[in-house]
Amino acid sequence: MSYQNRNRRGPARAHSYGGRKSFGPNNNRRNFAGKSKKAGESIHYSRYIKPASAVQADEVYQPEHTFADFEVNLLLKQNIEKKGIVTPSPIQDQSIPVALAGNDIVGIANTGTGKTLAFAIPVINRLMNEPGSRALVLAPTRELAEQIEIEMKSIGKGSGLFGATLIGGVNMRPQFMALKDNPEIIIGTPGRVKDHIQRGTLDLSKFNMIVLDEFDRMLDMGFVNDMRMILGKLADDRQSFFFSATLDAKVKSLVEEFTKDPVTVSVKSGETTDTVDQNVVFFKDKAEKIDLLHDLLIDEAAKKVLIFHETKYGADRLGQTLVDRGFAAGSIHGGKTQGARSRTLREFKSNTTNVLVATDVAARGIDVSDITHVINYAEPQTYADYVHRIGRAGRAGKTGFALTFVEKSNKA
Repeated sequence: MSYQNRNRRGPARAHSYGGRKSFGPNNNRRNFAGKSKKAGESIHYSRYIKPASAVQADEVYQPEHTFADFEVNLLLKQNIEKKGIVTPSPIQDQSIPVALAGNDIVGIANTGTGKTLAFAIPVINRLMNEPGSRALVLAPTRELAEQIEIEMKSIGKGSGLFGATLIGGVNMRPQFMALKDNPEIIIGTPGRVKDHIQRGTLDLSKFNMIVLDEFDRMLDMGFVNDMRMILGKLADDRQSFFFSATLDAKVKSLVEEFTKDPVTVSVKSGETTDTVDQNVVFFKDKAEKIDLLHDLLIDEAAKKVLIFHETKYGADRLGQTLVDRGFAAGSIHGGKTQGARSRTLREFKSNTTNVLVATDVAARGIDVSDITHVINYAEPQTYADYVHRIGRAGRAGKTGFALTFVEKSNKA
């Protein structure tokens, strides 16, 4: 991706920073006894029930800055202004000044609170001010990596920077070509970045900035060894940005190992998103389950719905069933090519479809501000997965809805 026009040798997956490239709150809240059944962590269904919190006037965050206050390149301020953004979110307001001062950052914030801009602005500003600097951004999923690419391109448009996106599921040849242009910014998933390092096509020794976005999820997905290897290849004198929704012992250990006196900025407001009204839907068998889902989807409040299924096959089958029932639906999972995944996501964002059935691959990769409902058609394996899923709704200050299907216990 080029942030400014630069001669290119072919159709590489590179990016230019300047060139081209409603269900009511009390619906179905019945009191069945028992625990939800799952192969993973045992979660009592009551944890899926929580009304959305009304935000009082005195609880509204009052930022100390506007984006115009930050000491960054004028071009960045102009690009931010063109996006119509004036007031920073809490994580942006508190972390950007600290990052601009050169500190390592550990940012803890709920999903959907604007973490991408919190690191994109200081990273691009430093790259513009310090020729020779390089930045690596790691994300757990291809979709999140692509979303970060879009956001960073919009902020850095016209900066003259050049970048490459390294993700799996696509041909590597265009990535080889993009890397030959010595990009200042590389955005990628750990597995594909590791692959390039091992092939000798990526040298990280001069990269003096590292961003780990959703790093708790990367650990959950088993990328810890890949991340250790990648971080060990970076320049010793570097600035680190670790952003996450959670901070546990494993995360803390990695932070302590690979940062220097980091400043922790925590604006996490609660265990789950306060702006999401959470509830359960009880069913007795498969026939009732699909009929209940049908009834939910024909509600006029269900304008844009993300449905989670447990398996790739189940997601495809449910997506086709909904299409057969007349819904504008699509499905997305890790077994599809990256082209198919990107196309399905574009259709969902543009409202060509308004129902998307996904496996957990989408839980951290979908950044769509107008999702009204998240439906857990298959229960999550862990409560952390549940939190990540429902964080797709209730974004940008809007109230969202999360419904989890729970099979009625024989004891109910």
